[in-house]
Amino acid sequence: MTRIGTILRLALCALAFGLMVGPHLLSRRYGRGRLAGDLPTRFHRTFLRLFGVRVTQSGTPPAPGEPALVLANHISWLDILVLGSLRPLSFVAKSEIAAWPVIGTLARLQRTVFIDRARRAATADVNATVADRLAGGDLIVLFAEGTTGDGTRLLPFRSSLVGAARAAIDGTGPERIRLQPLAITYPRRNGLPLVRAERPGIAWYGDMELAPHLSDFFANGPVDVHVVWGAPIAFEAGTDRKRATALAQASVRDALQRAVTGRPPKGAVWSGTRRLPDTASDGTASGVPAL
Repeated sequence: MTRIGTILRLALCALAFGLMVGPHLLSRRYGRGRLAGDLPTRFHRTFLRLFGVRVTQSGTPPAPGEPALVLANHISWLDILVLGSLRPLSFVAKSEIAAWPVIGTLARLQRTVFIDRARRAATADVNATVADRLAGGDLIVLFAEGTTGDGTRLLPFRSSLVGAARAAIDGTGPERIRLQPLAITYPRRNGLPLVRAERPGIAWYGDMELAPHLSDFFANGPVDVHVVWGAPIAFEAGTDRKRATALAQASVRDALQRAVTGRPPKGAVWSGTRRLPDTASDGTASGVPAL
């Protein structure tokens, strides 16, 4: 993609944001919030279409309105746009992001729960907030590694914030909370398998500078993303938090290994919220547009 093409597409994203932000705020303030939940999803889909990011899903995601705490791996800033394009949901993020230009505004509009890692009481406060949101039927995404990786290996999942599921049960919430493993994989670029040398163009991790990374991302071709919803874990009053987190980590690791080795993902393939009857040999939908 040329620099002019990138600028034009970013301008269209800015225009889409400007058109959506007013109705979003009005829905949050005066309405029931349904429009406020849908508009971020539409914005993320607009960005992905403009920049050639194609998304498919496999597995069984939570039903609409079903509360769930999603434990996902984390590879790139792009993960947020990918997951946000699937359905209305919110994230747990470090408090520094709230002050970032543009990204911080988008995060607040998506009702992100921010955690101040420098405060000892931050985990308890965030757990209480997430528990309240889960009890209200929200879908909350937690990047359980606590940082980003290159997409070829999985870092240990942290179990501390999974305590929000127990807090939701101990309060006035449901008898059980769906703990949902989710793997984000980037198997192809320009229709070809993504090799390790190309991963820095998508994955943003370690001490990588953002500007060169974004330049690489915008300059190169379309990206294929596959999201794998693992088998859900029923979190109940007597569930061991660390054990449940370990099970979710194992599920995500299995999906990543299958993606890296080229084997097709388990389960039926989805695109958006529509079930796709046929799959290709690589596990993606046959002839499917992204979203």
